[in-house]
Amino acid sequence: MALENHTAVSGFILLGFSEFHDLHLLLFTVLLSLYILTLMANTLIIVIINADHTLHTPMYFFLTQLSCLEVCYMSVIIPKMLENMLVGKLGISFVGCAMQMFFFLFFGVAECFLLAAMAFDRYVAICNPLRYTAIMSRSVCGKLVVGSYACGTVVGLVHTIITFSSPFCGLLINHFFCEIQPLLELLCGDTFLNEVQVIVVAMFAIMVPFLLVLLSYVCILSTILKIPSAEGRLKAFSTCSSHLAVVTLFYGTGSFTYLRPKSTYSPPIDKLFSLSYTIVTPFLNPLIYSLRNEEVKGAIRKLWRKMLHA
Repeated sequence: MALENHTAVSGFILLGFSEFHDLHLLLFTVLLSLYILTLMANTLIIVIINADHTLHTPMYFFLTQLSCLEVCYMSVIIPKMLENMLVGKLGISFVGCAMQMFFFLFFGVAECFLLAAMAFDRYVAICNPLRYTAIMSRSVCGKLVVGSYACGTVVGLVHTIITFSSPFCGLLINHFFCEIQPLLELLCGDTFLNEVQVIVVAMFAIMVPFLLVLLSYVCILSTILKIPSAEGRLKAFSTCSSHLAVVTLFYGTGSFTYLRPKSTYSPPIDKLFSLSYTIVTPFLNPLIYSLRNEEVKGAIRKLWRKMLHA
């Protein structure tokens, strides 16, 4: 019977924000605006960094990768979600759902590890400046980025293959995209092993990089405290605190979603938390990491003057 149910499933229906039907127009307007602004901000960062040779350093190399990830990460989820708000319940094929889950996990986990690599880069720059160039060579930076994408690939494949090779006994996904927790609700029989697999993988994909980020910033803050200038300490603390706030929001909401049993799943609350790591942090990242940076702002002004005199 389970096999029959499984083979009969050729697609799913995304319920989207059915609980907030009266707010669909407002949500659509806000989310579309944030999506467009985020795409524009990240595209601007990529163009600026590639156009200005003074920004061809490890830190800006990682920022370019982060911007590329953000654009891809949001584009896997947001267009389908906006379409869902316009037409109501929206169908998605079995293969389409599997691909959406894989790419969401691929880009999301890659970002988790990339943020850890960026924190390590800042740790070396601040705590070991004399050896920074030797440690953060082009080869090392490339390996850190490739490693981030490799971790994303492994996690995406593990979750997607295990989930979609299991028999489904339902078609209605109570979410705005093919997220793991609502899909577990549709699996036939006992899903205990699936839940354990999700939590174990999340410990590796979320908590490990988050702890590396925290460790890096603890070392950075201890070094900052030794800065003799009060103004210098304040500026460094401001930068570190804003980075940590965004990183904590990203990892924290991800942990809330994946590091708990299926029995605690609450669709309305989980959808709002999912908005945090699919919309809010991608919107904040370019503002916090790049557009508040004096070097980036200087490069933007330089490019703007070139365009005016062209």
